[in-house]
Formats: sequence, structure tokens, C-alpha cells
Amino acid sequence: MSVDLRDDVVVLASSNAGRRVDLLQRFELTDEGRVHLPLVAQRLLAFLALSDRPQARVHTAGLLWPDADERHASANLRSTLWRISSITPPIIVREPALSLSPGVTVDVRNAYALASRVLDPSLPLSGLGSDPTSSFVEDLLPDWNDEWLLIERERFRQVRLHALEALCDRFSEACLMMRAIEAGFAAVTADPFRESGHRALIRAHMREGNRSEAIRQYRLYRQILGEELGIEPSLGLSEMLSGLPPSR
Repeated sequence: MSVDLRDDVVVLASSNAGRRVDLLQRFELTDEGRVHLPLVAQRLLAFLALSDRPQARVHTAGLLWPDADERHASANLRSTLWRISSITPPIIVREPALSLSPGVTVDVRNAYALASRVLDPSLPLSGLGSDPTSSFVEDLLPDWNDEWLLIERERFRQVRLHALEALCDRFSEACLMMRAIEAGFAAVTADPFRESGHRALIRAHMREGNRSEAIRQYRLYRQILGEELGIEPSLGLSEMLSGLPPSR
């Protein structure tokens, strides 16, 4: 089922249990099919989905419409809430403050919860699901330029990078080398300048016995740093590859 609220079509559902808000890579609301929302409604749902507590209306309106005065921002918020009211049962709790209705699944919230488990070495890999790496490959709404989103995007970027590096090490230690390499490449792709990601990937190559791959990855990272930033990798990373032939 694909429903379009841009023409104010009413969406009927029995509960929020099957509803999902996806914010990684792009916004998407699904409810037995994709629900098409105007951008202003997407922004409001995304803001509430990323909030860990109910948000006052005045605060929400000020963040979402920063260039409008308080009266016009509040009017914009009321108009947006009216358009979303076509979704039944309500997907937003309105009193005493605004929040996403209980039962709605949010991919970013799931990713944060998974990252906590990944970063807890006492929890076994078997409890992380069949493909935990895939939860940390995409960025948070990369095409949106809203100021309120910048901090949230950076927060999630840091969490996903730490999670990918940890997955690389944990898979490697468990001798699941293909999955370790996949997580390591995801980490260095997400941030090519971050040394800890390259370090984790090099460790995985060396643990697998592929010293040539480890050297290749080191040289690639050294080239990136030299060409883009004019600096060298840390001495600690260089010492991981003892006996590395000097570069020309």
C-alpha cells in the first residue's frame, strides 16, 4: 500500500506497531507500504524521532522554522500538525508536549541500541543479529541541511564509526575474517582520514595472515593523509607493520 498525504489522503491503521520511520540515507515512513509526506511533515517527524524526550511546541517551532518569528513559526507548526492528523491512529502525541507515538519503530534508535551492544565486549556476537554492519553503513539524512540536524548527524557519525571499528575487531578475534574486513572497509569508507578505522582494518588483514594487504592499506592511508592533509600516520600505526619497506 502506498499512500500520499500531499493531497491529504487519510491513512488508516489499527495501531502503530507496524509503522516505521527511517532516517538513514533518506526519510521514509512506512505503514504496510510507503506513506508520502510533504517535506515539512517529514522534518517534524524526523525531529521527534531523534528526540529522546517530549518537545515543547514553542521550542519545536523555533528549531524547524528558525527564520520565522514566533507567531509565524507556531502557525507553521499548527498547519503541519493538521496535515499529519490525517494519519490514524495518531503518529504524534500532542499533549502535554510533542513526541512520536509509542510503538513506532525508528531505524536510528535501533542503530543506537545495537551500537551499545556492539561496544559491550561482555555480550556475544551471536546476540547482534545476522548482519550488524549494515546498520552503520548509511549516514543520517545526508541531503538535509537543517541546522538542528547537524549535531544529531555528527553524534550518529561518531557512534557508527566506533561501532564499525569494534565490529571489525570482534569479528576478527572470532576468526570471522570476511565479516571483519567488511566492517573495516565500511569504517574507512565512512571516514577515510580516521586512523582508528584503518588501524582496525590493518589488524584484521594481519590476523588473517595477509601482510601484503595490511601494507597496501597502510600505504593507501599514508597517501590519503599526505595528499589531502600533508601529514604522516602516527608512529604507533607505522610500528604495527614492523619491517615495512621504506616508501620511495
